[in-house]
Amino acid sequence: MTESLSQRRELLRETLSECDQMLVAYSGGVDSAYLAWEAYQVLGSRMLAVIADSPSIPRRELAAAIDFASVHGIPLHVLQTAEMARPEYVRNDASRCFFCKDELFQAMEELRQKLGFSAIAYGKNLDDSGDFRPGQKAAAFHNAIAPLASALLSKQDIRQLAQAAQLQVWDKPASACLASRLEYGRPVTSEALRQIEQAEDGLISLGLRQFRVRHHGSLARVEIARQELSSVLTIEWLGHITAAVRAAGFQYVTLDCEGYRTGSMNAVLPIEAIAQAGK
Repeated sequence: MTESLSQRRELLRETLSECDQMLVAYSGGVDSAYLAWEAYQVLGSRMLAVIADSPSIPRRELAAAIDFASVHGIPLHVLQTAEMARPEYVRNDASRCFFCKDELFQAMEELRQKLGFSAIAYGKNLDDSGDFRPGQKAAAFHNAIAPLASALLSKQDIRQLAQAAQLQVWDKPASACLASRLEYGRPVTSEALRQIEQAEDGLISLGLRQFRVRHHGSLARVEIARQELSSVLTIEWLGHITAAVRAAGFQYVTLDCEGYRTGSMNAVLPIEAIAQAGK
């Protein structure tokens, strides 16, 4: 660990220590997992990790997040959220993520008041500031703090710190809610989310690690990370991928030649839609 990174970690710990009691929005990804772990090291029982449970969260991700908290003794509360009851979320336009996170932070604020905690924190890192993330507007609206970003920690910094702490999530691939796989304008339904989850579970069973199944109605567009893509470009592999995805109910399966990249659905959004997201 470099001296600079060590100093930024100390800045993070100072920020956390300034809170009497803290709720941490926790998803099980490397950012929120490291934040929850570090908050527990600093605050002990004066912190509580809160994970949302809804149809948009893959069951495997929920189970892994609960297991991580259990292994490290991190206090955890599973919070049922109801974003599926919000028409603004279900319609799935550029503001979908805002209304999802608005539901989360509103529920967390109610829990914070009930338990008498003083702050809500979430796992935004320094790199997230340059991306299209309407959920950050929801976090700001509910006065959630971002200790990782405040300490100038990037995604790579957090992975390095998590590795140094021997946290098993340090190299975990980025993950997002299942609704992010749906093309904009296609309503979010429990059936579509289950279909995506089943298809991705099938690809995991084949040994793939970083990928997305993008839902375009009867067609599934499969994005596979470039470091894995070359190894699956055989007739046999393509047959396995097609069978796994079709088993989830898709009629057509296509392999995206650009490979996996975060936020690929956002590429089709007009600039004005991005500017208005969350307003």
